[in-house]
Amino acid sequence: MSDAPMHHKKAASTSPPGGPPGGGLVRRGLSRPVAFASITAVFVLFMAASSAPSPLYVIYQHEWSFSATTLTTVFAVYVVGMIAALLVLGALSDHIGRRPVLASAIVLEAVAMALFIVANDVSILLIARFVQGIATGAAMTTLGATLVDLNPPHAPHRAGVITGAAPTFGLGLGALGCGVLAQYGPHPTQLVYVLLLAGLVLAGLLIIVLPETAQRRPGVVRSLQPRLGVAPRLRTDLIALIPILVASWALGGLYLSLGPSVAANLFGLSSHVLGGLVVTLLCGPASITVFALRGWPTERTLALSATLLLLGTAAGLAGVEANSLTLAAFGTAIAGIGFGASALASFGTLARIAGPAERGELFAVAFVISYLAFSVPAVIAGFATTNVGLHETSVVYSTAVIAFSALALVAQRLRTGRARNANRCIQPAGAHITTVVAGQATAGCGSAPAPRHALPDQAALGRSR
Repeated sequence: MSDAPMHHKKAASTSPPGGPPGGGLVRRGLSRPVAFASITAVFVLFMAASSAPSPLYVIYQHEWSFSATTLTTVFAVYVVGMIAALLVLGALSDHIGRRPVLASAIVLEAVAMALFIVANDVSILLIARFVQGIATGAAMTTLGATLVDLNPPHAPHRAGVITGAAPTFGLGLGALGCGVLAQYGPHPTQLVYVLLLAGLVLAGLLIIVLPETAQRRPGVVRSLQPRLGVAPRLRTDLIALIPILVASWALGGLYLSLGPSVAANLFGLSSHVLGGLVVTLLCGPASITVFALRGWPTERTLALSATLLLLGTAAGLAGVEANSLTLAAFGTAIAGIGFGASALASFGTLARIAGPAERGELFAVAFVISYLAFSVPAVIAGFATTNVGLHETSVVYSTAVIAFSALALVAQRLRTGRARNANRCIQPAGAHITTVVAGQATAGCGSAPAPRHALPDQAALGRSR
């Protein structure tokens, strides 16, 4: 890939550097740098739309008189739609191309915005959130894969950085922007959706001129069968990331579903701006952290993220217990840094290890894990809030996040130890596995001397690596 603009000439039979795998055609249109920036903007738009209802939940509750259980159900149906789309459509763009999937997702998202605009009861709100979940699920894996496709070779980590930063930045922007509009603008439950709908129209126009980056492949129908498939070589890395994904996204789910209610009911903050600021206080530092730590080693970033999630959540919990708004806000910001570091290291790792034909499906699996953690605990918290109270629920929820953060630290330590042990057993590139010393062939890793004739074959060499 190159940052130089693409010339508007007839596409050659082979792909340019960084083009689709296998020599697929690239549709002429936007240059790759502009296309990369455009996809980033669309990613942020989708995530801003997903968090926009959060500051409005308090208004909906007041106008339509529903419980915290109903509130988190509205939050959950969005994630149900998203996970369904991830399971069914996660690998679709690997087969039919990125543009058709993105265009369809934008249309569905526009339908959801229209439903939000006309919503006058909980039933329409539920439908709107479900449709929005499907649209977001279809878009997210495709947007992540497209960013990797368009990633410039001189900045190999850029796609991972953007994939980590866009969700948190978009969530924070959507919540704060909606809070400001709800507090100071007319029609608080409609204006934000009108503006988002206008943004989606612009996004649709961008997709029309977006270059196609994925080669069409057979197996479209098979790709629609709901499944979570990860190539065997990728599973160990993904499993090691699960605790930190659960800790960070479960915390995000708490803030997006019940955060404004905690601010209003436990700290007496009735302003819609402050309700949106609760989410932004978590997501803002997260997005900044992604850029600030983008040059750090993955292992170091993962360890930092787990540590800060643990400490920040503990400080936030202490603030709730002491009724200290300052301490709770400080803890939220620290946890937000951990959230951002987690997103950077997790999705950066996935972007690096996956092959072109594996990206859509791998991102789908990662997002399913993330959004199950994002939604299921939040729904449980909604039921708990209705039955035992918001304060008690916040304490138990925060304690669970702390526990998963500690588990993430353990998982990272074990993964690092295994990697170091494996590296001791691997000879430098181009060297033979055995070395003849004093007339004997000696094996690596301090093993006993091996006979001269016991040199491993290439298959064994490949397995050892």
